[in-house]
Amino acid sequence: MDFGTNKPIYLHIYDIVAERIISGLWHEGDRVPSVRELAAELQVNPNTVMRAYDALQQGGLIAPTRGIGYFVAEGAAARALEESRREFVENELSQLFRRMDALGFTPEEITKLYSNYKTNSTNENK
Repeated sequence: MDFGTNKPIYLHIYDIVAERIISGLWHEGDRVPSVRELAAELQVNPNTVMRAYDALQQGGLIAPTRGIGYFVAEGAAARALEESRREFVENELSQLFRRMDALGFTPEEITKLYSNYKTNSTNENK
């Protein structure tokens, strides 16, 4: 794991879990790794994973079952996707728009570049 940003480690873990849910690696109702299992996998302190799990619970992405463990909550994929999209728009896209504006890109150029990107990425996946 790369913890090179100023973002707290538990939020990196939150993002990792959210991405696994969004990507379909973990489905609704699936048991998620125990705190100790995920801590060992990510090579972090179990207390840090516990803090991430608390945040994931509050975000409605995971739910505990007493004596059994944590499970992906119902509707977690949609919530995680919505949250990731919002965060992307607020943090990354606004910076990208400022940079594009400073460089003088027009909306038409951006549309063409994105269209070319989608075409090329589709061809690469075949």
